[in-house]
Amino acid sequence: MLKNLFFFLLVGALFCCQAQTKLSDEVIENIKLRIDNGKNPGIVIGIIDQEGTRYHSFGVKSLKTDEPVNEYSIFEIGSISKTFTGILLADMVVKGKLNLEDPLQILLPDGVKAPTRNGVSIKLVHMANHTSSLPRMPDNFNPANPANPYIDYSEKQLYDFLNSYELSRDIGSKYEYSNYAAGLLGHLLAAKNNTTYEELMLSVIANPLKMENTGILLTPEMSKHLATGHRGRIEVENWDLTTLAGAGAIRSSAVDMIKYLAANMGMVKTKLYPAMQLSHKNSRAEGAEPIVGLGWHTQVFDEEEIIWHNGGTGGYRTFAGFTKDGSKGVVVLCNSTTGADDLGRHLLYSKSPLNKIKSSIGAKMLQVIERDGLTAALDTYSELKKSPIDIYDFSENELNDLGYYFLARKELENALAVFKLNIENYPNSSNVYDSYGEAFMEKGNKEKAIENYEKSVAINPGNLNGLDKLKELGVDTNKLVTEIVVDEGILENYVGKYELAPGFILTVTRNEKQLNVQATGQPQFPVFPKSSSVFYYKVVEAQLTFNRNEDDKVESLTLLQGGRTMVGSKIE
Repeated sequence: MLKNLFFFLLVGALFCCQAQTKLSDEVIENIKLRIDNGKNPGIVIGIIDQEGTRYHSFGVKSLKTDEPVNEYSIFEIGSISKTFTGILLADMVVKGKLNLEDPLQILLPDGVKAPTRNGVSIKLVHMANHTSSLPRMPDNFNPANPANPYIDYSEKQLYDFLNSYELSRDIGSKYEYSNYAAGLLGHLLAAKNNTTYEELMLSVIANPLKMENTGILLTPEMSKHLATGHRGRIEVENWDLTTLAGAGAIRSSAVDMIKYLAANMGMVKTKLYPAMQLSHKNSRAEGAEPIVGLGWHTQVFDEEEIIWHNGGTGGYRTFAGFTKDGSKGVVVLCNSTTGADDLGRHLLYSKSPLNKIKSSIGAKMLQVIERDGLTAALDTYSELKKSPIDIYDFSENELNDLGYYFLARKELENALAVFKLNIENYPNSSNVYDSYGEAFMEKGNKEKAIENYEKSVAINPGNLNGLDKLKELGVDTNKLVTEIVVDEGILENYVGKYELAPGFILTVTRNEKQLNVQATGQPQFPVFPKSSSVFYYKVVEAQLTFNRNEDDKVESLTLLQGGRTMVGSKIE
């Protein structure tokens, strides 16, 4: 399945850094490994503190041109746009045009009714802090072009979904990250002002802050500086969020985003500062996790509080954050689907660890294939995996990405061989069979494609891509997925906190017959039963197994994701 792809660059790829003396050797080396080992084509970092503003640029705008990125390069900032939406709401509150406690219904047009539950209405604050009980995405979201999925989602679909949706839990009771809610809020705020979301955002935020290269529609100047988005070595389409613009449509540069952070931090005083301060303030009950304002999230470290948001679209990952005391702000922009949130957090709080970057086994195999052929590359993989020297990344995604690199180039035999090798190494992964099935579809081998897609769905019934492909191939998928109902008493035994690593905890909660899981610093997602003890995600290729001890008490869970297994002991 073409998801979570990384690209491959030969070691020694273009590495460019501006003003790198201001970054520690540890950070520079870590970024160099990301570039050289094929994690990111380009990374731009902006830092603002009491010493001033500085930028650090690494890598390229496009693998096809080798033109370096810089602080003026344009990136899709994705869900960081939600903080703009939060500030737009806060600005209207500060001006007395709205109240956070106002019901959503007051902004809706005639004929559209917001759902209620137990006589309680969704309030505007719930829309901005992800507690509205509206889902992450609407069920009528069926893009004609998955490469640009939001472009054809219409206003009619937006309101049709709202009119028909039945809330599954009490409003305000749980945090569930919702692109739909943020997009709807942005759309309604613009409508109240008789304008578009982009025009509202520009007039209230970007123009007053002199963010000259920030917007949704690309101006000629922005197009000139656009850093191309990537999945693997493959360039991808830009995303165009129309109706749901408030959830993630904005494009910007490091220069403009530093202006945005400076205003939020109060380093540059503007008329927007009171609204920005309101958007940072915790809008949830005291002690509720995660801490959320209006769009912005707050992460608490031992000695520091960071206000932040990240973003991701089809070919970009971004991070923006600042210390609560306003002393330092950081933006990190990447033109690939591999993010660098850890870099942003580390630059704000030095005790927050950087991800360990290993050499790409995919890049190594590509190098050997181009020089010595496929057989030699397969032998190299086997030899290096047996080696006691742990310097290569042998994760499932490495081979998956290499296979898609060959698939995009129509080198089907290479693609099939690489995907087959991935199956041999990760036979319990739904994703590897999905990818193998796609390669057989490309080759025209319908029988083999069906065989592998069915194996993929058997491992993970939530693989919607596999189910869709099987339908295209004429398979009756109703026979493949059986709904399993687990007794609520059993589900209740799974509720608790499980520590997979120091500081990294999975919190399992229950809403009637639905289990939900939230990882530290991440949104909450539902999981679905494959059996009474095994559950799978639909939003990501991952599976949880709850483990019992000899006394039949749940003592741990096992997370299987990307071919890797992690066991977390139950601590609460």
